[in-house]
Formats: sequence, C-alpha cells, structure tokens
Amino acid sequence: MTMIALLLYRTVADHLVPWAMTLATRLLARSLNMPEPLVHSTGDYVVAQVIAFEHGVGRSLCPFRLTRLLRAWWRGGH
Repeated sequence: MTMIALLLYRTVADHLVPWAMTLATRLLARSLNMPEPLVHSTGDYVVAQVIAFEHGVGRSLCPFRLTRLLRAWWRGGH
C-alpha cells in the first residue's frame, strides 16, 4: 500500500469517525427523546457496569477455570 493511500485513509478516518459518532449520538438521543449529555453519561454508566461484571462474575464463569474446577472436583470425589 502506498503512503498516499495510507494518508488518505487516515485523513478520512480522522474526520469521518468523530462526525459519525456525533451523528449517531444525536440520532440515538432524538429517538430516545433524551438530551445528548444524558446519552453520554448513560453510555459511560453502562460501560462501567459491563466492565465490573466482566471482572467480577464474568471471571468466575470463565470456561477454562470452570473446567479446571470440575476436573479437580472429579479427581477428589473418586
């Protein structure tokens, strides 16, 4: 890939991505009949809750960890 193409992609991405995010936020806020700052703060809250779940309960539900626990229980029980 040439440097011109990379520069073009980066320029488009630098200008298009923030514009698209702003448009998506405005459309979501309008469809939910909510102010935009509330949409932002609600999104931050949801992200924080998902991260807390993944680090708490989600870690204990890891299939590899559950497999190790089941194997240890099976060996100890028989």
